[in-house]
Amino acid sequence: MFDQTFRNIDAALRQEAGCGTELDYVEQSSWILFLKYLDDLETERAMSAELEGKSYSFIIDKKHRWSAWAAPKKANGEIDRDKAMTGDDLVEYVNDKLFPYLRGFKQRATGPDTIEYKVGEIFGEIKNKFGSGYTLREVVELTDQLRFGSQAEKHELSDLYEVKIKRMGNAGRNGGEYYTPRPLIRAMIQVVNPKIGDTVYDGAVGSAGFLCEAYGYMRPKAKSTKDLEILQKRTFSGVEKKGLAYVIAIMNMILHGIEAPKIVHDNSLGRSLADIQPRDQVDVILANPPFGGSERPEIQQNFTIRSGETAYLFLQHFMKMLKPGGRAAIVIKNTFVSNGDATALRKELLSTCNLHTVLDCPQGTFQGAGVKTVVLFFEKGAPTRDIWFYQLDPGRSLGKTTALTDADFEDFVKLQATRAVSDKSWLVKVKDIDPDTIDMSVKNPNRKDETVYREPEEIIEEMIALDAESADILQKIRGML
Repeated sequence: MFDQTFRNIDAALRQEAGCGTELDYVEQSSWILFLKYLDDLETERAMSAELEGKSYSFIIDKKHRWSAWAAPKKANGEIDRDKAMTGDDLVEYVNDKLFPYLRGFKQRATGPDTIEYKVGEIFGEIKNKFGSGYTLREVVELTDQLRFGSQAEKHELSDLYEVKIKRMGNAGRNGGEYYTPRPLIRAMIQVVNPKIGDTVYDGAVGSAGFLCEAYGYMRPKAKSTKDLEILQKRTFSGVEKKGLAYVIAIMNMILHGIEAPKIVHDNSLGRSLADIQPRDQVDVILANPPFGGSERPEIQQNFTIRSGETAYLFLQHFMKMLKPGGRAAIVIKNTFVSNGDATALRKELLSTCNLHTVLDCPQGTFQGAGVKTVVLFFEKGAPTRDIWFYQLDPGRSLGKTTALTDADFEDFVKLQATRAVSDKSWLVKVKDIDPDTIDMSVKNPNRKDETVYREPEEIIEEMIALDAESADILQKIRGML
């Protein structure tokens, strides 16, 4: 039933002139879905308080509550058409009264880690794009059919929301930023194995897939109300630069059960490595920094090893953000293991961290991105002595209908536990790596008959990276003249 309701909402959004893409569909359905979720959450809390003989103070006041403007009901449960605004009246109310009221929560909240503050931040970022109050009325009433009462309902809705995020990512050029395949994320989490009491961080949070999946992995391990409080308030944090992704991340985490997500709207790379103190460091980092891209020279100055490649700056940020003994799993372009412009960074990684595992992902892992990737698994504190490589081969070409599944990672997760050598895995000692180039190219020694050719996309990516590096050098030379 929920699936069909989501389809009907998207069908209605396609009729709206202000919503032309999957990004718009997700953005506009998100704020409506959020307000419905919040109303159900508050209703549930009010009923629980009443049963305990306690009072409950609603976050949203009575005249701006869902039941007042979105779904006023008759005694029989039907929408009261005499009270329900529609057409221009509804659009004017949303733009001139509802949104300004909700934005004001940011100033009225007692602190940034409250759901009130998050309400204010969300509606400070989002704009209503509905020009037709009749389409908005249709979407609102479809959303009102959704229920968040039971855990099963919440789970189904969070899964459906993930599908919307995936479509959004695959529809545009931001796929690598917004959506990382969930089977890959789950495999990374199984290897890193975050525990209750660990702090978990993603500085390139996107749609918060890593944090949501980590919560799903850790939640069954909670054995007490104290454990649950730790998971809710003192475990997960993240940073996201882009406005829409930031809003989607908060919404996604709330739908997955984290009521007041500690997600900051900022650029992680804007923070100098020198400013990161031990109190800021975390136990676990799970991330997929954006593919490609570059940062301004003043941002690059925040880093010991300057680079025109955003992902290389993120890797330095993550290395500094880890506590001694902290664990990380980071997705990065596979050119990192061999590119000349990353030599100094590879040397830094191997000397300050134990890069114990490299997972080589097949072409097509990221649909629409055209980039081949590896996952770096490392622990901070001791230098690397040897690296266990695993070449993931699902035995099929990957595409929309043949995407990676959890089963594709079972062999990797099983063998990684003991770092066993197989036809898909092998060990490389650091002393056998060329000390000048630190070339860690993924070449499976167990496949003697296999000639390894570089992918065209990989060659193009390297050319772009070298061009960016050359541009940086030329700019510095011009500055000295």
